[in-house]
Amino acid sequence: MTDPEADVIEKLGYAHHTHSTSHVSVSGVDLAAADMQTCRMSPIQTPESLVDEPAPPTRERRPRRPSLSNEAFLDKALDLFLEQGFERTSIEAITASAGMAKRTVYLRYGDKTSLFKAALQRAIEDWIVPVERLRAAERGDLETSLLAIGQILVDNILSPAGLRLLRLTNAESGRMPEIGDYTVHQGTDQTIAYLADLFRRHLGDFAEAEDAAEAFLNLVVGGPANAAAWGVAQDPATISRRTRYSVRLFLHGLAPTKAPVDEVAQLRRLLAETMAQLDRAMAALERGGD
Repeated sequence: MTDPEADVIEKLGYAHHTHSTSHVSVSGVDLAAADMQTCRMSPIQTPESLVDEPAPPTRERRPRRPSLSNEAFLDKALDLFLEQGFERTSIEAITASAGMAKRTVYLRYGDKTSLFKAALQRAIEDWIVPVERLRAAERGDLETSLLAIGQILVDNILSPAGLRLLRLTNAESGRMPEIGDYTVHQGTDQTIAYLADLFRRHLGDFAEAEDAAEAFLNLVVGGPANAAAWGVAQDPATISRRTRYSVRLFLHGLAPTKAPVDEVAQLRRLLAETMAQLDRAMAALERGGD
């Protein structure tokens, strides 16, 4: 074997055959050279052939439905429950409106009742006034504080979120009493606890503070809420005037409020009366001396 041939075979990784295998040729054709040529000309090794091979056909994927957030989905469910009622609203209608698969809804909520309660909880969270906001409205005296707090609570119950929750609860609590109880406790317990603490800070500790807080909500907030639930429209000026009156009625009752007394004018009047009595006494003494 010539040295150039050995070099070629060694480069191909067959150097270990050079001492044990004789050089083979068939009909004058050098097999080693033929193998070399085959490796060089193999189409599998040619980069151009890899580029030119057609790509395998791929199936077109259907576009996925846009995914709604949980809050957006519950809002759509709330709108349907309010529009059609619990009984007439189906899971199919809700999923069609939200563009969501039924399987996903059942995996999340289990059944329609659980979905309704989750939507109701969403409505309560959207409606309730944070205690921090009520505390920020406090002023130096109790009456001014309650006027500001009462206005916040009334505006909140008459907001779109408040009216939606109010109408939905009123519509379904007759058939599902636990819904009304759930809404009351979830929606007002924190507010009652805050108001009771406010009363104790201004009026001292008393056992009926929670009862007073509930009475305040019924008187100040309950009136406008009931009117709105019955579809009675009221202009903002009337609502504001009645809110102020209800707060004062809660604090002072029906007894007419006395006009504030001008202390300076009262002292002047007392001084004038005292001086007049002194003058009369001096006159009497002078007459007695004569």
